[in-house]
Amino acid sequence: MQMEWLKRFLKPRQSNFIEMLIQQGEYAIASVEALQDYFKKQSDKKSAKARQVEKEADEVQRILVNELQKTFVTPIDREDIFSLSRAIDNFIDYIYDTVEELEIFEIEASDAVSGIADMLLDMANELHLALQRLLDHPGVAAEHARRMKLIENQVEDAYRRNLAELFQGPEDIHHVMKMLKKREVYRHLSNAADQGDKAADIIMDIVVKWS
Repeated sequence: MQMEWLKRFLKPRQSNFIEMLIQQGEYAIASVEALQDYFKKQSDKKSAKARQVEKEADEVQRILVNELQKTFVTPIDREDIFSLSRAIDNFIDYIYDTVEELEIFEIEASDAVSGIADMLLDMANELHLALQRLLDHPGVAAEHARRMKLIENQVEDAYRRNLAELFQGPEDIHHVMKMLKKREVYRHLSNAADQGDKAADIIMDIVVKWS
């Protein structure tokens, strides 16, 4: 009886962890899509949908961490699984934070914000593909991770450019307040891209370790 328990404890739960990471990747895509949907018509219903995506993604991450604590042998380093999962979760959180900021500050998404969101959707799609290929086709996973890093550079360029334009010629205190609100929205999108970049680095580290 004890031997059977030990076998179950030591058995690698490869599919569990990879499947949960892939599921997180799916939620990363869904979170950006919910943000874009909110742009089209900013309403309580659309923000509630974005919040639901974030809550469901959080639950997947909690289950992954719980499983990680109970598993002795993992398909890849447990620290890498945890760090990758946390980076994806942070990406999703920052995307939802953008919805919250737009809602709280009562401002509409600009074309610049929408453009950055489009880039983040591309990043989320590349992340999802990288996670799907991670075990069986690590070289392909690394290529998707490199594309994520290129997108992060594009987001940062757009962030700096739009921030510079935003702070040109403040007219009065009301204009300054509006500028500061918009800056917070840009900052959340930039932070999401940073977390995507971090996830890409972890994926590339995993590929190097296991190739």
